Amino acid sequence: MIITDLLERNARLYGGETSLVEINPSEERDKATTWWDFNLIESASSDAPYRREISWKDFDRRANRFANLLLSRGLAKGTKVAILLMNCLEWLPIYFGILKAGCVAVPMNFRYSSDEIKYCLELADVDVLVFGPEFISRMDAIAGDLPTVRRMFFVGKDGPAYTEDCLRLMSFCSSNPPPVALTETDDAAIYFSSGTTGFPKAILHNHRALYCSCETEQNHHSQSREDVFLCIPPLYHTGAKMHWFGSLLSGSKAVLLRGVKPEWILRAVTEERCTIVWLLVPWAQDLLDAIDSGRVDLSQYRLDQWRLMHIGAQPVPPSLVQRWRKVFPHHQYDTNYGLSESIGPGCVHLGVENIHKVGAIGKPGYGWEARIVDDQGNDVADGDVGELIVKGGGVMQCYYKNPEATAEVLKGEWLYTGDMARRDEDGFIFLVDRKKDVVISGGENLYPVQIEDFLRAYDKIKDVAVIGLPDARLGEIAVAIIEIKEGMTCTEEEIDAFCQELPRYKRPRKIFFDRVPRNPTGKIEKPALREKYCQGRLVEVQITG
Repeated sequence: MIITDLLERNARLYGGETSLVEINPSEERDKATTWWDFNLIESASSDAPYRREISWKDFDRRANRFANLLLSRGLAKGTKVAILLMNCLEWLPIYFGILKAGCVAVPMNFRYSSDEIKYCLELADVDVLVFGPEFISRMDAIAGDLPTVRRMFFVGKDGPAYTEDCLRLMSFCSSNPPPVALTETDDAAIYFSSGTTGFPKAILHNHRALYCSCETEQNHHSQSREDVFLCIPPLYHTGAKMHWFGSLLSGSKAVLLRGVKPEWILRAVTEERCTIVWLLVPWAQDLLDAIDSGRVDLSQYRLDQWRLMHIGAQPVPPSLVQRWRKVFPHHQYDTNYGLSESIGPGCVHLGVENIHKVGAIGKPGYGWEARIVDDQGNDVADGDVGELIVKGGGVMQCYYKNPEATAEVLKGEWLYTGDMARRDEDGFIFLVDRKKDVVISGGENLYPVQIEDFLRAYDKIKDVAVIGLPDARLGEIAVAIIEIKEGMTCTEEEIDAFCQELPRYKRPRKIFFDRVPRNPTGKIEKPALREKYCQGRLVEVQITG
């Protein structure tokens, strides 16, 4: 089945029911972007967060209108169309409109600078760009220097002179399905790698991969028509969208929350009766810290319907899950592992029934296979560390226009993830670290994630990153960058004493007290940390012993 068929089915079966809600707690109502001829249902109270919603029928009709707009401009099947929007009610209908037109959707990271936007547009051979008001200044800087982009649509009011008014033009287009036949093997989307290891690579997926992610997600979390999914992470990333695909498959409502403050999350869960919430590690930590400090009073919220909290996109500290379970003992908990190259989360999956295995990323997900291999591609014994490789319907077609990089990670049907892992005697996989993040110190392999998990158990530490820095004697040494919880103080002596419980060779040789930078999907930006500390711009503290 093609994923756009699911949208048309939902419009036919559940047309008048709510498909999507957008909540923006900080937006001024008179500055909000809206559809030209939208039948919007908005917040009645002036002091309520700005809120919009659309039905399944409206969702499908808007997707059809955008698809027909693209076709009216002569776009051929396979043309690349980029989306540069903040999370909003327009995002998903535009995405599905691109797919319905037979074009290739190219979601863009909303944190990209002008130069990064230009780089990715050229890398993906983007012909059409759709962007919103938040990006005007960035686009102004490069609008005259985009050789592949022939047309730009603006989603909002009073767009730049070099753009066309997307929403107004859509109002003149047919809301009937476009006459485009799609197959599972047609190219569907290009996603960009997170860029934590350098310039992003363009990851090409077909329609089969998108539908695979629907089935995997719904199988893992059992979304039903009664569920309401709270989606906070950016839609340009495979994680958020592919978790929402479970709502698409079940025909259930989803809420797009534009903001991560603990109070906003809990208010959205309460008022929209959310049952499933996907959080990144920093947001879960912030929510627990707000509760512990008394800034958030859980008695002020209605949370009894909230059944599942799951986390992904990065290693999850077991100490965080243990804290969460104490505060929310009735919650099911789950974690998913995945990569943009494997169409996002789910190729490895813990499962709500396996809470006793917290710390593991799980077993192969629905429709997936997984192995742990050595440098020659041979399976390693249980308990030994090797590289995690996966196989399934969601594996990418290739790195677009990069056959060398493709050949490094695609070997037959197997995707080499670059993540080091081990499997226990029960078949559960534990992530050890990124292959390129392993620190080799004095001939010993040190896995930063293991040291980070240990340090996070210290009650004054909010976040931590461990990296390797060059050392003349040992080759590399492990260095810890530690972010202390707000309102607390901490000394190097405290960290030194706490680290005595670690084996001597695993103890960080230096520490820095600083903020731990993370990208929009929650991953630690370790290349930036290596560059910063190799230049020695901050005062270092030597760990004894």
